[in-house]
Amino acid sequence: MLQKFKTYYQKNDLFSSSDKILLAVSGGKDSMAMIHLFRDCNLTFGVAHCNFSLRGAESDADEELVKSVCEKHNIPFHQTTFNTNNYAEQNGISIQMAARELRYDWFEKIREENGYDYVATAHHKNDVAETMLINLIKGTGLSGLHGIRNKKDKIVRPILCFTRQEINQFILEEQIDFREDKSNSEVKYTRNRIRHSVIPEMEAINPSVVETLNVEAEQFLELEKILHDKIEDEKKRLFRDERGMISISIYELKKLNPLTSYLYLLLKDYGFNKSDITDVIHSMDGESGKRFYSSTHELTKDRDVFLLQDRQNVESEKFIINELADIEKLPISFSYSLKNYDSDIEIQKSKDFAYLDIEKIQFPLIMRKWRKGDTFQPYGMKGRKKLSDYWIDNKVPLPEKKEKWVLEANGKIIWLVGERIDDNYKLTNQSNKVLLLQLLS
Repeated sequence: MLQKFKTYYQKNDLFSSSDKILLAVSGGKDSMAMIHLFRDCNLTFGVAHCNFSLRGAESDADEELVKSVCEKHNIPFHQTTFNTNNYAEQNGISIQMAARELRYDWFEKIREENGYDYVATAHHKNDVAETMLINLIKGTGLSGLHGIRNKKDKIVRPILCFTRQEINQFILEEQIDFREDKSNSEVKYTRNRIRHSVIPEMEAINPSVVETLNVEAEQFLELEKILHDKIEDEKKRLFRDERGMISISIYELKKLNPLTSYLYLLLKDYGFNKSDITDVIHSMDGESGKRFYSSTHELTKDRDVFLLQDRQNVESEKFIINELADIEKLPISFSYSLKNYDSDIEIQKSKDFAYLDIEKIQFPLIMRKWRKGDTFQPYGMKGRKKLSDYWIDNKVPLPEKKEKWVLEANGKIIWLVGERIDDNYKLTNQSNKVLLLQLLS
């Protein structure tokens, strides 16, 4: 057991013998066996224990066991107590997810504060098999079938080379103290149902099913890497940077087979799911202007390309004008002046000029990029018009639309910058003062 442990962490480069490791220890068989293995290898390590306050006196007894073992062997001991139920309720998540978030955030905090190189968790081969089956049932795709990685960022899993049966035997032979979490036998949890009902049935068909699933997990991980490299190559070929947006040729996309899978893999890192992809494909031969939104990005059909843009960048382009002097701070260049309105004012016909009745304008003003759903009443027209329709009527190309700004007062557009003012803010015979704005090239 000890030699297998050494060979595994060394061969897989999980950590070096000089590294300082923080062990995540619950008090159960797996993590208590891990302490024993680290001690026998004379590795430098400390122990972190979380009391989740979920099992009353039993949780406290788990803590006491781990603490006593650390005191006996002079192992640095770090402990914290969480109100897991409150955290789960406040964040609208399950108890299991709450416990996971709390412990991993705390582990990282302790690691940084105390100079540990890695955090080690006590996952083993049966955990890999169970995770694979859970992900297969939920439908997570290829990425969920490699189970649990033995190293990711600062998390290492050095006993992933052992089965639960091997750990149980080691516990028995070495007479290692441990605590049994009674909730592990409750089949109301999905993982426990897999553990106690599904895997035993599979073992009746293939006694080595846990080992088989672990071999498959390694193969899936390798396949995922091959697929990832292929998709990255396709991104380099298909994606073109155009003024902060990514342009993707629809003609080239159509050559990919199978298109649905390719397009999903190309766009999934931008927050798009499989149902989005079906709609995107249907839009390929449709009219320009169709937009698709993920939580982070916007994809727009523009003639023979798709334009991909970070939504945060679009939505953050918003500037408040509390007074006229703030116009000088805008990201686009303007000149401005405030004049008395009389018959001597020469009205320029250029779209770069806006003549606005200042008495109709309420500060603060907002300068922002136009958004889908925006409307205004174009100068000289009756009734309101959607900006999206205005662009179509005036044959404004999509890349140019992306760069268009609006000036807004009291929630209403007063000027579509570089195009037209809103008719409600025009000069009339009753106007006294005019705000003149000029868009500079």
